[in-house]
Amino acid sequence: MKTKSLIIIPTYNEKENVERMIDTIVSLAKEFDVLFVDDNSPDGTADLIEKAIKKTPERIFIEKRTGKLGLGTAYIHGFKWSMDRNYDFVFEMDCDFSHDPEDLLRLRKELEKGCDLVIGSRYCRGGKVKNWPLKRIVMSYFASVYVRLILLISIKDTTAGFKGYRLEVLKKINLDAITFKGYAFQICMKYAVLRHGYKAKEIPITFVDRVHGDSKMSTGIFKEAFFGVWKMRHMKL
Repeated sequence: MKTKSLIIIPTYNEKENVERMIDTIVSLAKEFDVLFVDDNSPDGTADLIEKAIKKTPERIFIEKRTGKLGLGTAYIHGFKWSMDRNYDFVFEMDCDFSHDPEDLLRLRKELEKGCDLVIGSRYCRGGKVKNWPLKRIVMSYFASVYVRLILLISIKDTTAGFKGYRLEVLKKINLDAITFKGYAFQICMKYAVLRHGYKAKEIPITFVDRVHGDSKMSTGIFKEAFFGVWKMRHMKL
């Protein structure tokens, strides 16, 4: 039976990137479906996705939401969508090319070999970051150290947003309990996987800061992650 893979990509004002992202994914050596979860982008991102759907309706999908509801809720929406359609592997990635779509092939290979959660990691051996100012690299690195100390986990890139799951893993997690919207969501999902006794593996990637569009990073997202890790220890995941 053919293995079905789905990439979930949340979008908000990604008109400069979305068409090129679709073209790149469709041209990969292995077949991936793509679900865009668009939070009512005012720049017309959804229109460009719908244009692509007309060309490739069997591989490209969109779920349109009424407003900017946050990264975490977009992924959870996508996870539930993937469960309804019984995908085997489910991936998370950004639309801004900070994650290289070619690396999806490496992530998928690990899932095919039996890995439960595979993480495209900036901070494991061989991982790199390009085009970030030193201050942001240091802050991101030590944020992961902080998370590891609080949650007692060994994952080096705790806030990584480039990941692949086996569907059975997502089905075990209490997704409705996870209300975080930003980096805290990424941390919590990894923690939940480990709490259920599944195995996570990090593989090195080169993370490249976005060229087009605006970063979604904010002080609120940082604070949510900083304080949220304490809350995670007591959540029913």
